[in-house]
Amino acid sequence: MPNEFMDEAMRLAWRGAGLTSPNPAVGAVAVRDGEIVGRGFHTWAGVKHAEVLAIEEAGVRAQGATLYLTLEPCSHQGRTPPCADRVIEAGVAKVVAAMEDPNPLVRGEGFRKLSEAGIPVEIAAEYTADAERLNEAFVHFMRAGRPLVTLKSAVTLDGKIAAPEDNRGWITSETARAHVQTLRHRSDAILTGIGTVLADDCLLNDRSGLDRARPLLRIILDSQLRLPVTSRMVETAREDVLVVTTSAASAERRERLEHRGVRVVALDSEDGRTSLPALVDWLAIEKYQSLMIEAGSRVNWAALESGVVDKIFFYYAPKILGGMQSLPVAGGVGRRRRADAIRFRAVKLHQITEDEFAVEAWTDHVHRDH
Repeated sequence: MPNEFMDEAMRLAWRGAGLTSPNPAVGAVAVRDGEIVGRGFHTWAGVKHAEVLAIEEAGVRAQGATLYLTLEPCSHQGRTPPCADRVIEAGVAKVVAAMEDPNPLVRGEGFRKLSEAGIPVEIAAEYTADAERLNEAFVHFMRAGRPLVTLKSAVTLDGKIAAPEDNRGWITSETARAHVQTLRHRSDAILTGIGTVLADDCLLNDRSGLDRARPLLRIILDSQLRLPVTSRMVETAREDVLVVTTSAASAERRERLEHRGVRVVALDSEDGRTSLPALVDWLAIEKYQSLMIEAGSRVNWAALESGVVDKIFFYYAPKILGGMQSLPVAGGVGRRRRADAIRFRAVKLHQITEDEFAVEAWTDHVHRDH
């Protein structure tokens, strides 16, 4: 059943969205005699974790208090000492947490420390799903060992993303496009194809206006290194632009881009093009926990077919383009039989405006064999 103190901890945790990567967003509330005596939420810049901030605000009133947390307190030495030790030292009487830490190296260790110190631990199971959603990318990274990959697109009701001739203007509304910026803000990296960059000269940046823990890594798939050094992406590169190419690309073009501060990596696939699975592995090594794909029809299909896509977020506008030449959200070869369609689960609808909606769904990897 709803708990006002855990609700407050969740609200606090959301204030750290986009500000904690590669750490999780966490909220904490210290309660004594039915009154909130301390609050805290984690941000990377602030260093101190949520529970420590709540305990410090509570002061002497932390002794005998109940601590409500959105995530198990850490039990290991990182940039800060173990939070579980600080909770014990403060004399907290009880800890209520929404979920265990999904990190396999520390999962349950914080709770074990507290229990051994005589502090009862309770899991608020009714908040676990919300807590996992709050740290969706972090949870996925810890469980799967690779970034959460989301394929985002703006589409017409008949599934089109581009007309055959003039593509000036937008498919979706300003409200929908503003919502996209919230997704970008929560992402560590964003990817598109060279075709989109050449057509739109896009910046592919986070325009939410909100602070970030780390710069949004802007990635371009460019097997032939056609990215112009005069493009806005290159002109604004501040160690935050990555071009993924192949080993056959021009060494001279690569040197020109790298001279402008663009990072270039060669990741080959068997067909001579760039490899999306290899890119996801590269991002995992670099500790990027989430990747959003905003690309054209061909790249979208390549991502889906390669199996790297974990979920989709499609914004639907009340429009129809029709025609055989308008580009679908996922082009390429596609599947030749209905029975082989890529399937999705956990479908959720989001109302964006009165006439627009978005579909969020997870790829059903169990049914990917064909």
